[in-house]
Amino acid sequence: SEEREQTLNQILTEMDGFDPSTSVIVIGATNRPDVLDKALLRPGRFDRRVVVQQPDRAGRRLILDVHVAGVPLADDVDLDDVAMRTPGMAGADLANLVNEAALVAARRGHEAVTPDDLSDALEKVILGAERNIVLTELDRRRTAYHEAGHALVGMLTPEADPVRKISIIPRGVSLGVTLARSDVDRWNYTRDELNAIVKVLLGGQAAEALVFGEATTGVESDLEQLTRIARRMVGRWGMSDRIGLVSVLDGDGAAVGSAGSSSETQALVDDEVRLIAEFANREVQALLERERDRLDALAEALLVSETLDEAEAYAAAGLDRPPDAEARRDPRPLEVT
Repeated sequence: SEEREQTLNQILTEMDGFDPSTSVIVIGATNRPDVLDKALLRPGRFDRRVVVQQPDRAGRRLILDVHVAGVPLADDVDLDDVAMRTPGMAGADLANLVNEAALVAARRGHEAVTPDDLSDALEKVILGAERNIVLTELDRRRTAYHEAGHALVGMLTPEADPVRKISIIPRGVSLGVTLARSDVDRWNYTRDELNAIVKVLLGGQAAEALVFGEATTGVESDLEQLTRIARRMVGRWGMSDRIGLVSVLDGDGAAVGSAGSSSETQALVDDEVRLIAEFANREVQALLERERDRLDALAEALLVSETLDEAEAYAAAGLDRPPDAEARRDPRPLEVT
């Protein structure tokens, strides 16, 4: 727009220093560096560029100290534990968590925020607010098997993250949620770890197909996440032998280059993505068929309790809980619905 152009020109004028007697320091921040005008990025404009990443565990602990300064906390609240349980959260997320915990405590008549208040607030922030809708018994059973499928595949896939909570209580736009996450931060992923994520995402529809003969529209979000990951594996991360060690997709999944990749290459990307999904789906189907007893037990436990924490979920499936994240060194926050 004309107003934006005028603002940009004014900034450039100040930065070029037409008046040598005036000292002007220009500081800017953005979360979309890809759309900045190239005139701002030329040499001599901004002398320093500081990339602010999401905080690590120690950083989250310090951020929590800031946000809880005016919030009364119970003596048994462990902020180190909260920092450990919130990988991937930025400062705004942590501020929202503390504020939500204070609201939960106020609604419950607590004089101070308790660990349960923080835990329930974290669940609401991550999974969404509960919806008061009435499901038919068939929909409840489908949802229970869908979430049990996600969870059981995660429990039985070595590269997947531990299952922390399963719920068939409708939240946000979802009828149920499986929360799988680790306690430490992670910045890099192998092909096996990404394939594990794909398998967990397919667990819900595979369980529905196994038990009811077909899947439902509840797989929409799972398939969107799966496609996004698989396309990046093939087109950006060199994890396809047929595509090779080249990048043919940009960050948004579009073809790279001024003219884009050839139509043949794009068709090959689509084929490779489909092969990743089909191969993973065959493995997931075979896994759930072998472990049908565990799947049934987990789904039945969900139908009775509606929400299972980590210990309850693994016990219902007849499996031992995994070692802690520090020992596994396999962190990857993931929410599947």
